Amino acid sequence: PIQRSQKAWFELWDDVYRGRLGIALSDTLGTPAFLRDFDLSNAKRFDGARQDSGDPFEWGETFIAHLQSLGIDPRTKTAVFSDSLDDEKAAALWRRFGQRIRPQFGIGTYLSNDLGPKPISNVIKLVRVGGYPVCKLGDDPAKAQADDDEYLRYVRHLVTNVMR
Repeated sequence: PIQRSQKAWFELWDDVYRGRLGIALSDTLGTPAFLRDFDLSNAKRFDGARQDSGDPFEWGETFIAHLQSLGIDPRTKTAVFSDSLDDEKAAALWRRFGQRIRPQFGIGTYLSNDLGPKPISNVIKLVRVGGYPVCKLGDDPAKAQADDDEYLRYVRHLVTNVMR
């Protein structure tokens, strides 16, 4: 069930990659749902987490506070910022977090498209597995994605009302 999906994902990811690729994606169901499941065991299992939607400064502060609440020194963990980054935003994030956590930056579009034309946002997302719908909620409502609107509403309801 969806209520256990992130914890199951953490376990499967670890089973497959065995400590490699140790950055957890925090915005599949949104950061609040992610942090509920990113308990002490998972925080020790993973090297860090990746922010890919919403306000990166707010996310960084929230992630650091969560690690501290678990008794983990944030300076031992990695925060990967990767949502619409350019060099200026990456530098500002470094200034804010560089001494408090291990920041890394996934600068894609704005690093590779510097010729002037407006960049094309072309993202491929999973919409069904085995005939069943899947969705992504994220931390930016505009990035919520599913090809089944009823399923998306159902998952939003679960995440905001049931998975507390």
